[in-house]
Amino acid sequence: MKVLEFRSVGALALVALLVALSSCAHDQQLVGIAVVPEAATFGDANTPVPADATLNRQLRALGSYIHPPVTKDITNQVTWASDSPGIVGVDSTGLITPAGVDCGNSIISATVHTNHSAGNRSSSGAIVTGSMTATVVCFTGTGGGSAPILTAQFAGTGTGSITSSPAGLNCATTCSASFASGTPITLTANTTGIFGGWSNCDTTSGPNLTVCNITSLTANRTVTVTFN
Repeated sequence: MKVLEFRSVGALALVALLVALSSCAHDQQLVGIAVVPEAATFGDANTPVPADATLNRQLRALGSYIHPPVTKDITNQVTWASDSPGIVGVDSTGLITPAGVDCGNSIISATVHTNHSAGNRSSSGAIVTGSMTATVVCFTGTGGGSAPILTAQFAGTGTGSITSSPAGLNCATTCSASFASGTPITLTANTTGIFGGWSNCDTTSGPNLTVCNITSLTANRTVTVTFN
């Protein structure tokens, strides 16, 4: 009889242990997010802002959990956002890229919205977020840097627009932008009418020669695009 009682007590203890372990596993919850790196800087005072659009940086989101305490890479599980996409934008994978439009600071956040813990325990309306600061240095032209200006003029009786790579020119009438000296630039013409061609490019390419290639912008230059 005592043997049976001992076995019963042992079995109950084992069940209690398993329940406790199961409960601990179910209680695991995300309590914090750290974005790595905490800060990133693009460009410098001698580089025009549009030239920074070719740069990027990969961020990581590290989640801190309790019960048990552990840190996990949750980069692909968070929702990424930028409070100033005109300065620095971020895609769904955490890759940040300067917009090539504005300079200054942009706060990049990584957020998880959850109503339950990993064990499906209610935690109504829980929002866990972390952030970092991405900075695009404003161009001042100090320190002897040069920033030649590229101007696009429009000719012809038709209408159309042009864009540049790297970013800087995006217009349907005469426009200008400065680029770091030595920058290779590609201008692309877009029209629904008849394209009349480019002038003062180093080479042209693409369908109907709508692409103007500048091998290296080292001095102020004006190109002309014609739409008929």
